[in-house]
Amino acid sequence: MGLRHDDLPHYSEEDYRQWSGDWELIHGIPYAMAPAPVKLHQKLTLAIGKQLLGESEACTDCDVLLETDWVIRSDTVLRPDVALVCNDENPRYISKTPDLILEVLSPSTAKRDEGLKLREYEDARVGYYVLVYPDALLARIYRHTGKHFQKVAECTHERFAFEELRCPVSLDFEALFRRFH
Repeated sequence: MGLRHDDLPHYSEEDYRQWSGDWELIHGIPYAMAPAPVKLHQKLTLAIGKQLLGESEACTDCDVLLETDWVIRSDTVLRPDVALVCNDENPRYISKTPDLILEVLSPSTAKRDEGLKLREYEDARVGYYVLVYPDALLARIYRHTGKHFQKVAECTHERFAFEELRCPVSLDFEALFRRFH
């Protein structure tokens, strides 16, 4: 007799806090994070964060966060590469839905970022979700319509303004990708 879904353990955020190493928790199922990202991934993440910090400097209610846990539900904790979060008073982790999330894909995370995480971010009504493809130096931008994500742009050399955010920001993808060509 095979293993049934009901037979699998179901973990909570409380369990998650006790684990060592790097994990994400989706619907009570733990997912090991990939080993430390390659240098290109880290450089892109830092460059995105730096641009967003400059863009959001006047917006004192919003934070740009790198690799910070977001507790979506008691059984789901994700760690976006970059998040723009407004009016979140929690000092330990993200507790409010971010306005903007960016994930820099790697071969070991692409399937999860394009599938499970996209659906979780969509269900949580993240304003914009951006998938950054380092090898192609391409960004796919999805905007939440109120019901689901809709792809609104693919950027390689454009400046994209993220409309309808509490903190108006844009990203200059030409400047972002220039040093990696």
